[in-house]
Amino acid sequence: MNVSRTDGAVEAAVAAPATVGQPEAAGAAGAVPATGGGGARGAALGPLGLVLAGCVSVQFGGAVAVSLMPRAGALGIVTLRLFFAAVILLLVCRPRVRGHSRADWGTVLAFGVTLAAMNGLFYQAVARIPLGPAVTLEVLGPLALSVLASRRLVNVVWAGLALCGVFLLGGGGGFGGLDRAGVAYALGAGAAWAVYIVFSARTGRRFPQADGLALAMAVGAVLALPLGIVESGSKLTVPSTLGLAAAVAVMSSVLPYTLELLALRRLPASTFAVMMSLEPAIAAVAGFLILDQGLTLVEGLAITLVIAASMGAVRTQVGRGRAKA
Repeated sequence: MNVSRTDGAVEAAVAAPATVGQPEAAGAAGAVPATGGGGARGAALGPLGLVLAGCVSVQFGGAVAVSLMPRAGALGIVTLRLFFAAVILLLVCRPRVRGHSRADWGTVLAFGVTLAAMNGLFYQAVARIPLGPAVTLEVLGPLALSVLASRRLVNVVWAGLALCGVFLLGGGGGFGGLDRAGVAYALGAGAAWAVYIVFSARTGRRFPQADGLALAMAVGAVLALPLGIVESGSKLTVPSTLGLAAAVAVMSSVLPYTLELLALRRLPASTFAVMMSLEPAIAAVAGFLILDQGLTLVEGLAITLVIAASMGAVRTQVGRGRAKA
């Protein structure tokens, strides 16, 4: 998830659930002056490729995580993913632990709790329902944040479009084709994602570079550890499981974060946010290729409606910002 420097963080409210971008980088990218002609299109091609690679990495990493659940359970995979991601980020960032205020640490702790909750709820969801619908339901959280923060009448249209998608995804509104517990977990993950966006922005303002993310990831790993041990026990120490879980951490956290950070140095945050809206479709493809999770025509239409609503909400917010400027 990437958030801009602004308090609303709306422009990137539909970003991927597993990663967080650097607010300073997003703000800088948004300030890059636009240029016309083929040169601008060529210059944007590189950053767009980085963002797309990050999206693919996140969702295929999630698909690999789902395939690991029979070995270590949903909470076990969450524990291993957060642990390895925390270790890598702490080694790379080497965050300073002294000189921070009580408010700084309170923000990091809240961010870490949200990280653990978001990942735990999402993996509980994909243990019960296909990856594509799970990501589609989860993205409703950031979409709702975008609509509420914007307070524009046109966003009622985008919200209605998203609700139509949810109605179709639930087989006519009753969610008869999806496990109800899985649906509830996915919606809970979406709510946690919206909270995550808020605390990601606050953490980015209080800590330099990715220090706050590294510390929050460590907090999330510590919180998830006892739950993973209770659910999976010694299964967490199987070498093959550890290796695949480390790969999931790299694919779903470390690699996407790095790619998105590089992209946001040259790409407007608004363009980035629109691309993030494509994640439900990428998740559906990953679920099909790795997990053999097919989609019906109605489910495909539902995902398309939610993607269109996400893009519309982002573009509306961007247009409002330009009008103010």
